[in-house]
Amino acid sequence: MYLHLGQNEIIPQRSVIGIFDLDKCSYEKRTRDYLAAAEKEGVVLDVSGDLPRSFVVCDHPYHSQIVYLSQLSPAALQRRAESGKLE
Repeated sequence: MYLHLGQNEIIPQRSVIGIFDLDKCSYEKRTRDYLAAAEKEGVVLDVSGDLPRSFVVCDHPYHSQIVYLSQLSPAALQRRAESGKLE
């Protein structure tokens, strides 16, 4: 199965580690530090095209993890993952 993150970005669902709400998680210092370190390493991909609402952490064959910023809400991404459809 695959998960459509928006802006024509589709990833294998088995590589998803977690889907997080950017607004709720960005208050935590650890989350801010994690995202800053990921951006410094160059493993953050902004596929939002606009203001991101969520971030998706995934396994990647060339990096330990990769982070996608998406304009979709975590609830919308969860529905897409559960439905198994590429909407």
